[in-house]
Amino acid sequence: MSDLIRRLQAAMPAGIKPKFTTPEEWQAWQQEQGRKDSERIAELNRVNRLQKILGRSGIQELHRTCTFQNYNADLPAQRNALDKAKRYASEFGSRFGGFIFSGGCGTGKNHLAAAIGNHLLSKNKSVLVVTVPDLMMRFRETYQDGAKLSEADLMNDLCNVDLLILDDIGVQRGNQREEIVLFQIVDRRLSAKKPVGMLTNLDAEKITALLTERIMDRMRMDGGIWVNFDWPSYRKNVRSGPNKQEE
Repeated sequence: MSDLIRRLQAAMPAGIKPKFTTPEEWQAWQQEQGRKDSERIAELNRVNRLQKILGRSGIQELHRTCTFQNYNADLPAQRNALDKAKRYASEFGSRFGGFIFSGGCGTGKNHLAAAIGNHLLSKNKSVLVVTVPDLMMRFRETYQDGAKLSEADLMNDLCNVDLLILDDIGVQRGNQREEIVLFQIVDRRLSAKKPVGMLTNLDAEKITALLTERIMDRMRMDGGIWVNFDWPSYRKNVRSGPNKQEE
C-alpha cells in the first residue's frame, strides 16, 4: 500500500496536493467515499419510492427541458424573476429559505421552478414537484387498508428531499386537516434546514388567509423570497421542442 501511494504521488503534477499521504489516510478516504455513496443511493431510493407512490416524477415531462436559458424574459419584471430564480439556484445550500412564485396561469412560474429543479438535479440534489391536491389524495390513501406507505413514512420522505416544490397552492379544499399537513411539512422541513418552494395563483393576502400566518411566517425564514409573475399568459405560445415555456 505504501509503495502504491508513493507511485501515485510521484505521478502527480507539480503543485497538486494528494488527498492522502499514508495508508491510514487512504483507508479513511475510502470509508468516507463509501459513506457518501451509500447516502446518495439511499436518497435516490427514497425519491424513487416517493415518485412511484405519487404517480409522477420529480420534474414533469413538460418541464424537463426547462432551463434559465430558454425562459422568455422580454419584460423587466420577467428578467427580475429570472435573475431571482437563477440566484436562488446558484446559492442553494447556503441558506434554507424557500420561494413563493405567485401569478396568473401561463406566466412562467412552473418553468422557472423547473429550471431551478433541473439545475439542482444536475448537481445530484433530490427534487420533488407535487401538486397540493395530489399530495392530499396520497395522504388520504395512507389511511386505507393495504396502503403502500404509512402517513409517517410519507411525511418523512417528503421532509428529506433536498427541495420540495408544492404546486397549485390554493386549489386544495382548505380544510383544517390540509392546513395541519402543510404546516407539518413546512415546519419540519425548515426546522431541518430544507427549503420549500410554492407555486400559486393567489396574492399575498389570499394565500396568507388560506395557509395561515404560521406557515407564511416560516416561509420568510432565512431569506425566503416572493416573486410576482404579474404579466399576461404565455401559454398560447407554447410549442414542442427546446424553446417551450409553460406555466
